[in-house]
Amino acid sequence: MIFRYERHTQNLEKLIGFYTKVLDFKVLGDFKDHNGYDGVFLGKDKENWHLEFTQDSNIPKSQFDEDDILVFYPETLEEFQKIISNLESHKVPILQPKNPYWKENGICFEDCDRYKIIVSDIRIKK
Repeated sequence: MIFRYERHTQNLEKLIGFYTKVLDFKVLGDFKDHNGYDGVFLGKDKENWHLEFTQDSNIPKSQFDEDDILVFYPETLEEFQKIISNLESHKVPILQPKNPYWKENGICFEDCDRYKIIVSDIRIKK
C-alpha cells in the first residue's frame, strides 16, 4: 500500500523550501494549474509514502490542534543528526510538544503553516 498525505496551503513555495532544506526531502513530482490547483509531491526516494501540498486561490480552512503531528523516524543516526543540523542552520525553533511522550522521545518544530512535526531517534540502534 502506498500512503499519501495531502494538505492545502497558501505557502507552496515556502513549504517546498522547508521540507527539502530542513528534512532533506526530494521533490518527487509537481503539477501546475491542474483544475485550478498547483501542487507538489515531497518525500524520500524509494519509500511508499509522500506528502502532497496543493495551492489555489482559496484560503485553507484547516483546523488542527497540538495533537495533530507528522512524526518521522530517521533510519540512521547520521540522518537524525543532519536534520538537527538543518534545524539549527535554518534557525527553526524547537518547541515543547503537548504530549509528554514526545517531550521524551522526539524533537518538535513547525513548518511555515504552523503544523507540528516530530523527528524521533528512538528506532535508531545506537
